[in-house]
Amino acid sequence: MPIILQPLDVVVALSLALRPGQTFAKIGEQLQISASTAHQAVRRLLAAGLVFTRGGRHEANVAGLEEFIQHGIRYAFPPERGRRQRGVPTAHSAPRMHSILDGDVDPLVWPSPRGSVVGTSLTPLMPTAAEVIAQQPDLYELLALADLLRVGTARDRAVAGERLRARLTELVQ
Repeated sequence: MPIILQPLDVVVALSLALRPGQTFAKIGEQLQISASTAHQAVRRLLAAGLVFTRGGRHEANVAGLEEFIQHGIRYAFPPERGRRQRGVPTAHSAPRMHSILDGDVDPLVWPSPRGSVVGTSLTPLMPTAAEVIAQQPDLYELLALADLLRVGTARDRAVAGERLRARLTELVQ
């Protein structure tokens, strides 16, 4: 049976890029998923070459992950927009991107009753994204950039790609 990446796998890979060597239990705790779900995601990521094992620890292949997110994510996991509702801002509406990109565009949000913005809903890569990011602003920024690369204009994608490259480069230094 072929191994097919799931949207959650990108989130797990980004989590490993931020914190290499996490156990499956720790990944699960941080992302509000089970340890077995984290294990399956890492297994798929290993097969895809987006994660590798070094000294018994799982680490993200940062260069491969950057390439996949910049050039493949919008094709592998196309954006699903929904109705207007309250949620957590993402893509061009996220706090660190809103000031850089066109503020006149209708906000995009991950649906959440605890959200602070009303806008067009965007299905997140991970169902619990809106809850998880409150404790993990670094992961929030990376997920918002991934969403911007999924939904943005060519200019938006260029800005997001530069920002993603800079953030991931910081992680490997």
